[in-house]
Amino acid sequence: MLLVDVREPSETSVEAYPDAVIVPISVFDPADIPDPKDRLVVFACRTGKRSMTASFLAQEQGYPYRSHLAGGIVAWKAAGLPTRTGG
Repeated sequence: MLLVDVREPSETSVEAYPDAVIVPISVFDPADIPDPKDRLVVFACRTGKRSMTASFLAQEQGYPYRSHLAGGIVAWKAAGLPTRTGG
C-alpha cells in the first residue's frame, strides 16, 4: 500500500502517518504521487472527507486510485496504529 496523506502541512507537522507521502489537498495533483510500483494507493486525511475528495479528483484525471482510509487518522489512532509526531 502507498498511503497518500492529503492533509495540510500545518497538520502533518504535528502528527503524521508513518511512511505516508504528503500531497496536500489545497494543491492536489495526482501527478505528484510517486509511482506506486504495483501497490494500492490509499488516500488519507483526518476523518476521511478530504481523502474521498482526492480519490474522486484523481479518478477524474484518469488515475485508477479509488481507495481512501475511512475515518482518517482519527480511526487510525483509535485502532492503535502508530503515528509520527513533531514533523
